[in-house]
Amino acid sequence: MDNRLGEMEMFLAVAAEGSLAGAAKALRITPSAVSRGMTRLEARLGVQLATRTTRALALTPEGQAYHARVAGLMAEIDAIEHSFERDQVPRGPLRVNASVPLGMQFLIPILPAYLRAHPGVTVDLTLSDALVELVEERADVAIRVGPLRDTGIKAAKLGRSTMVVVASPDYLARCGTPRHPNDLDAHTCLRFNFRRSIDSWPFRIDGAVVQRTMDGPFLANSGEAVRLMALAGGGIARMGRFHVAADLAAGRLVELLAAFNPGDGEDIHALFVGHARLALRVRSFVDFLKAELVL
Repeated sequence: MDNRLGEMEMFLAVAAEGSLAGAAKALRITPSAVSRGMTRLEARLGVQLATRTTRALALTPEGQAYHARVAGLMAEIDAIEHSFERDQVPRGPLRVNASVPLGMQFLIPILPAYLRAHPGVTVDLTLSDALVELVEERADVAIRVGPLRDTGIKAAKLGRSTMVVVASPDYLARCGTPRHPNDLDAHTCLRFNFRRSIDSWPFRIDGAVVQRTMDGPFLANSGEAVRLMALAGGGIARMGRFHVAADLAAGRLVELLAAFNPGDGEDIHALFVGHARLALRVRSFVDFLKAELVL
């Protein structure tokens, strides 16, 4: 994907801050993202723009010449974009990335209301459970579940969902209902393959939270895949309550071991790159999510 403007912005930040780490902090992205952006930029131009050591960074003569040209270009681009926001009306493309369950069950149902309120905005929605780098993927807003990585990305908390252990009535009819966490040893547990190499579930037993390592013949990198596997009678899953609330209400899934639930949960955030002049379409969308997204 062509992201030359993003790489130019990275380069200007590197030059201004004097280090990759400083540029990453200023742009609120990871140092590795800055490093990859610089590498791609130098490869495309065919010149070395900066000399880098563990302690210092200096622009090469080619880097200084490139900086002079790019700084003027970016200033002109900023002036053009700001001129379109003088009427204070959100407009333009809004690239949104959300996890599959959040997007399908909660975001899409409220998007028509946002688009009606902001007819000048075009929402470009991508649903994926994979973590994304906002700058690299050119996403304006990413909606994610779970702990935030220490990247400095701006985050607006949208809600919190507790965890719940569930299984389908069909599975329980065939395999029995566990009454204690120890009973899970005799059951098929559905696991995720993207969080940790050893999957453990916490339970409150005799007043203390105990981590139990789960095992089973099925792993997936998608919460929706695990949910569908549980609905199909494939085993017992532990997921965010928001993800299976409709299934629990409809009786398609049954909550298990509620007396041992430690009450832990996952925060849900809208992530965005926090520039000094945040685009109106981004600000309006984040404000809309905080007001309208009901989890």
